[in-house]
Amino acid sequence: MKCSWKDVIGEIVMPGETITDAVASIADDGERVKLGPGLRQVLDDVIVCKTGIFRHKKPCTFWVESHQKRYVPTKGETVLGVVMGKVGDAYKVDIGSSDYAMLHNLAFEGASKRNKPNIQNGDIVFGKLISAGHDMEPEMSCVDTATGKANGMGLVSADGLLVTVSLHLIRKILSLDCALMSELGKHFKFETIVGMNGKIHIASVNENHVIAIMNILTSSEYMSNDQIKELLREYNPNLR
Repeated sequence: MKCSWKDVIGEIVMPGETITDAVASIADDGERVKLGPGLRQVLDDVIVCKTGIFRHKKPCTFWVESHQKRYVPTKGETVLGVVMGKVGDAYKVDIGSSDYAMLHNLAFEGASKRNKPNIQNGDIVFGKLISAGHDMEPEMSCVDTATGKANGMGLVSADGLLVTVSLHLIRKILSLDCALMSELGKHFKFETIVGMNGKIHIASVNENHVIAIMNILTSSEYMSNDQIKELLREYNPNLR
C-alpha cells in the first residue's frame, strides 16, 4: 500500500528501510526522481542508508536530513576542497569524505596540455562532483559540462577563511526560507562560496568581519529568522 506524503515527509527514517512506495506516491508523473544524501537505489527499490528526517523538494528530489559533518559524496553536488597532493595528472582533494576526490589537471576552463593551472598543495578549489559511488573514488571537475565554462568554479582566492560546518547548516543556509545570508549582507560587505560538503569560504576586506561572519554562521544553526536578526543587531546596534 502506498503512503501519502503526509505519512513520510518530516518523519524519522532508519537505515535499511525501504521507502519505494513513499517516493512513488510523492513523485510527479513524468519527472525524474533524484535521490540525495541518505538514500540509495538498489535495483528497483529506494533504501535508506542513514538515520535522519525524510525530506522532499519539488518536483522530485528526496534526501535524508541528518546532523553530521562527515560528507558522503553525491554526484552533481558542488563542493569546496583543499588540494592535498598530486597523482599523475590528477590532484587529490580533501572534500571531507572518507576518500579524497580526484581532480584532473585538465578539468579547468581553458586548460590544455600546454596551459595547465598552477595549483599547489593547500590551495582551495571549488568544483562539481561528476562521479561518486561506494566502490570508487569521487571525481570532481571545475568545468560545467553543460556549457564548457567554469561558471564560478575553479581555484579559490587565498584571501579569506575556509570554515567547516554541519551539513544541516549548509542546507539551512541554501534554503529560500532562511534569512541568514540576506541579513548578513545588510551588516557586512563580504563574499562567500558554499559547498554542499559542509565547507564555506568567507572573504572580506575587513578581517574582523570575516571572524564575525564565521561566529554568526556557526551560532545560527538552530536559530529562527527572528533570532538571527537579533543576533546581528548585537554586532551592529546602529541597525536597530
